Amino acid sequence: MENFDAVIVGAGAAGLFCAGMAGQRGVRVLLLDHATQVAEKIRISGGGRCNFTNLGASPANFLSDNPHFCRSALARYRPSDFTDLLRRHGVSFHEKHLGQLFCDHSSQDIIDVLLRECAAGQVTRRQPCSVLAVQRVTKGFELTTSAGPVHTPQLVIATGGLPIPQIGASDWGLRLARDWGLKIIETRPALVPLTFASSEWAPLVELSGLSLPARLTCGGGKGAPKGALKGEFLEDVLFTHRGLSGPGTLQISSYWRGGQAIQMDLYPQGDLANSLREAKNGSRRQLGTVLAQHLPNRLAEFWLQRLGLNPSQPMAEMKDRDIERLAQGVQAWSLKPDGTEGWKKAEVMVGGVDTRQLSSQTMASLSIPGLHFIGEVVDVTGWLGGYNFQWAWASGAACAEALRPGGTL
Repeated sequence: MENFDAVIVGAGAAGLFCAGMAGQRGVRVLLLDHATQVAEKIRISGGGRCNFTNLGASPANFLSDNPHFCRSALARYRPSDFTDLLRRHGVSFHEKHLGQLFCDHSSQDIIDVLLRECAAGQVTRRQPCSVLAVQRVTKGFELTTSAGPVHTPQLVIATGGLPIPQIGASDWGLRLARDWGLKIIETRPALVPLTFASSEWAPLVELSGLSLPARLTCGGGKGAPKGALKGEFLEDVLFTHRGLSGPGTLQISSYWRGGQAIQMDLYPQGDLANSLREAKNGSRRQLGTVLAQHLPNRLAEFWLQRLGLNPSQPMAEMKDRDIERLAQGVQAWSLKPDGTEGWKKAEVMVGGVDTRQLSSQTMASLSIPGLHFIGEVVDVTGWLGGYNFQWAWASGAACAEALRPGGTL
């Protein structure tokens, strides 16, 4: 049986980063992953350029049933620490939007950096290699793998979440935690398009392909499911044949629970009722013409038809109550999704291993010595925009600093 100071299961962002950092601190690390391709989720992220962090990352950008847990790791490994690492490796990058950093060339640049860091730490990486069984023993853990048995006093679970099963995502880490008595916060797809019942969405299919900035809110308040948080985002929304997508929708989906409605303000830049009232004064223009100055044509036509208003009606003849009704519809539109596009389209997972059972300093289990959880398998979920990768780096770093050469605990 082989012996290693630490075994890390999962060679994604968190696992690779943790392995390289620990290895360079003198820890003999074995890194295992069942997938054929290394870090496939990194490769496909950000349209192939990997939105690898966000300059503004803070605990406020993360969801968790235990919201203060992420503070320590995020404070100790910051976005600037990761960008310093990339500069040392000669990787160029740029800020695209709202602090989001992307590679100038390819996501492969990030993968190559992580692999070089693992090589510098003399990490043993086996891939594809499946973990068939894990047993707790007196001095750590014994793993039965497809490459043979392994013993280690320190085991790190970095198996990620459930999104994108087509590239190898699984619930292996969650099942292990549950089998060993750790609580799992209920999981659900996040950063995912929202869908609607076909009967409800049929009148909106004509808007498919339309994209515009909108303010979306969801959660909190009276009648909200227990533990539901309130989210509010001002970003682009995309109408599709089945529902809503676009950055704003993906953001609010992390807060949405089944049965809840979301509210959309399709004119977030101002007070539509006031603008329309001002257009009444001395104006010979028609309602349809004026509304189209504030909304995309298709959306303006949709709302006039929905409310039974005549687009040819002169503004001077508009009743104030109709203006209020129109503005209320556009700026306080309540829609109730019937679901999401599911794990196949979700970018991340909400829920995971309950962080109340882990040390925020080391990512170690408080009840099982030597066991650690990092990355997406933990109940910490970031917003869209590079935050989830920053959690991978931060949690991986916190764990790496806690792993001991020789495996002493």
